[in-house]
Amino acid sequence: MNNVPDAEGVLVFAEQNNGLVHPVSFELLGKGRDLADRLGVKLSAALLGHGVHKEALELVYYGADVVYVFDSPFLSMFDPVQYAKNLVRLVTETRPAIFLLGATRLGRSLAPRVAAALRTGLTADCVDLDLDENGNLVQVRPAFSGNIMAQIKTKTRPQMATVRYKVMKANARDPRRKGKVIVKEPEVLSDTGIQILEKTAVGGVNLAEAEVVVSGGRGLKSPGDIALLKELAKELGGVVGSSRPLVDAGWISRDHQVGFSGHTVKPRVYVACGISGSPQHLFGMRDSDVIIAINKDASAPIFNVADYCVVGDIYEIVPLLVQELRKLKAVKNLDERK
Repeated sequence: MNNVPDAEGVLVFAEQNNGLVHPVSFELLGKGRDLADRLGVKLSAALLGHGVHKEALELVYYGADVVYVFDSPFLSMFDPVQYAKNLVRLVTETRPAIFLLGATRLGRSLAPRVAAALRTGLTADCVDLDLDENGNLVQVRPAFSGNIMAQIKTKTRPQMATVRYKVMKANARDPRRKGKVIVKEPEVLSDTGIQILEKTAVGGVNLAEAEVVVSGGRGLKSPGDIALLKELAKELGGVVGSSRPLVDAGWISRDHQVGFSGHTVKPRVYVACGISGSPQHLFGMRDSDVIIAINKDASAPIFNVADYCVVGDIYEIVPLLVQELRKLKAVKNLDERK
């Protein structure tokens, strides 16, 4: 497949969970639609699973021209070897020039296997995609701990990339769109070398889907002070985030990290407590609907992107916020009882 001159088209792997398409797939279709239109080619999607036929039209509504559906009980549980086998076969048959997957836990496990089998390059954790003057895919990702943005091109075909969740924009759902759904007979391997015993929910915080994120940075003095953030997050109905220094210090787990080397978040409200606002951190939260920054340094870069700026000590401001929120809740509860 590598170095195939007539490869064309854009293919998106439509990740699903329990029969429902993961939102990252719609984001990839949004970017894929843009790339396909600029190249003058078709946008396709590959959907693997069991009982997923109903989701195929959703992919059309979000931009796909063609949806390839592999539906089988053998694909009900994610087996990276089984999935990779069928995707490699599809890519070999359809010969796309560009193949995009989400940089999710599933995508990060699947993409390298597919790329290795196709003997092509893979750029992981992209935060932007573009085309050069010759129509080659320019894959943009953070490098050197997020200090620079690397622009990468792949000589072989397909040009493969995994893209972070929440960095691309999905197009509006259009139920008037027409597309073709092609049912493919899956190739089932009798023994992939992997035995799936059970499926359990992933623990930890889900920053990507949070409506409110309360994050802390170097302004915190000790690991125990994260309890301060937890109190505020609880009152706001949100979750706790963190800048990288607290993670590197071992004060909080990496699944709380926001930024280049962590998660990209787009909550309705982002509260930055004692965060200076390095470019690496700003990248991960700059698209939040409302940003509230609390920092005693009036010149902190975080204030340049914040909607509400509070110059003060987080050890004074945060407890006052918690106190006022509790008062408001008490009044609301009293009114509801009347």
